[in-house]
Parts: sequence; C-alpha cells; structure tokens
Amino acid sequence: MNAPQIEPRDKAEILAQALPYIRKFHGKTMVIKYGGNAMTDPELQADFAEDVVLLKLVGINPVVVHGGGPQIENALNRLGKKGEFIQGMRVTDAETMEVVEWVLAGEVQQDIVGLINQAGGKAVGLTGRDGGLMRARKLKMVDAKDPNKEHDVGQVGDIIAIDPSVVKALQDDQFIPVISPIGFGEQNESYNINADVVAGKLATVLQAEKLVLLTNTPGVLDKNGKLLTELSAREIDELFEDGTISGGMLPKISGALDAARSGVNAVHIIDGRVPHAMLLEILTDQAYGTMIRSK
Repeated sequence: MNAPQIEPRDKAEILAQALPYIRKFHGKTMVIKYGGNAMTDPELQADFAEDVVLLKLVGINPVVVHGGGPQIENALNRLGKKGEFIQGMRVTDAETMEVVEWVLAGEVQQDIVGLINQAGGKAVGLTGRDGGLMRARKLKMVDAKDPNKEHDVGQVGDIIAIDPSVVKALQDDQFIPVISPIGFGEQNESYNINADVVAGKLATVLQAEKLVLLTNTPGVLDKNGKLLTELSAREIDELFEDGTISGGMLPKISGALDAARSGVNAVHIIDGRVPHAMLLEILTDQAYGTMIRSK
C-alpha cells in the first residue's frame, strides 16, 4: 500500500505537532507489548518496526515484549497437539513448553529483531534467562467463580522478580531490547508467562513513562461495542464485575491496571491493525485506543 502524497507544508505541520510529545517523552522508557495482527501482517510488521526505530531516534527508549499465540498454535497443530486454555491462559505441559520456547525465543523473537534491524535500528533478543532477567515459579490459578478451586495449567509461570540491569545496559548502548515472555525457576526449569503480564511488570520495574499494548481490537469496548477511550481503575472494576471484560482481555487489563497503579504514567491499549497506530497514539492528540489511568 503506497502512502498518500502529502504536501511539504502539511508534512512540516505534522512534524511540528509531534514536537511537544517528543520533548515530553525524550529520555523516557516505553514498554511495548507486540502481538495480534500487527505481528502476522507483513505491512503492519514493517510499520511496527519503523515506529520502534523512529521512537528510538527521537530519544525515546522502546522495550518490546512480544507474544506469539497464533505461531505457537500453528506449531502445535503441526505436531498434532490441540491448544487448551483456562481463563485466558494456555495450559502448558512439558512438550508444549518445548514448542513455546523454540517458537517464541527462536522464530518469533528473531523475526522481530530482523525487522527492526532492517528498519535501521539495533535490536537484541532476550529471554527471561538472559542476565537473570525474569525469575518465575509455577502459577497457582484460582478458579474465577470458586476461590477454593485451583486449576493446574502446567509450566505457566508467575513472576517472582525482574532484574532489569541487562535491559538498562542495552538501552544505554542504543540497543532496542526484544523480550520473549519466558521465565526460569529455581531448578532452571522454563515457564511460559503471559506476555501482557510480563510487559506490565517490566514497565513497573523500569519505571516506564508508558505501557503500550497492541491488540486485535480498537481498545476496550463497552457492552454495545463502543470504544471507551479513557478508563479509571474504578471503572475497570465495574467492567470486570458485569462481565464486559472477559476471556483473553482479562490478563491484558489486569496487567495494565497493575502497571498504572504501580507508577506507570499511562497505559494504552491500541489497535495494532491500524498502520502506525503506535506513533499516532504517542505523538498526536488523537486517541487510537483506550488509555488507563491509575485513579
């Protein structure tokens, strides 16, 4: 798809409008959860890589955390395994964990690193093992309806601690970290961790200015399918209560809310199907998704 021709004067106007945002966020960290359509459509992949490189060039420090649900599903299908989910979390037995590791840390991560490098950036791939980044333990999943019941979801992890020193070292050296959501336990065992949760915790630990979650929806929608452009913690609790937020959106919103409550200034849930949605959300006045405030 060719970009529409823009008059030089209009181009200058657009750049001038981005200036206050560039000034405001210069030197700040942004954690970006990359998943969904933005990750599987080649044009959107290229747009995403360009956006990340541009943010780095104007002095913002992007940190990318990626998912890979569809890619894991494809790999499992090829092996004749059927993916199973409980309350939005993938059930991960030992064989599935092997697949998760080679798909996320091998295929998906290296694709993203390659795309960012192709767009002129310097990306480096990491998992939770690198530099002792992400220590985890087995997730205890309590049933949403019966608090006395617990689900065994296998090698799905709960983050114990994040040591961001390897991420900070890379940032200081002009690299763009690309992180696979795989943690390690006390016995060096691997854990599959929800990428939204990883992004939220990492944003908190890095004291990020923003957490941006790219999704396959326009943002958080109300019961009538209308976009909610701004939400407070209280409003989100109400949406949980009445079932408006459910399924795969549950861990996403929970992680976003935890980050907002823990000092991340703004959390944006945006539509990854919109070309350059990230730049439009961060560097213009226009809302392209839902912003979550801590209060």
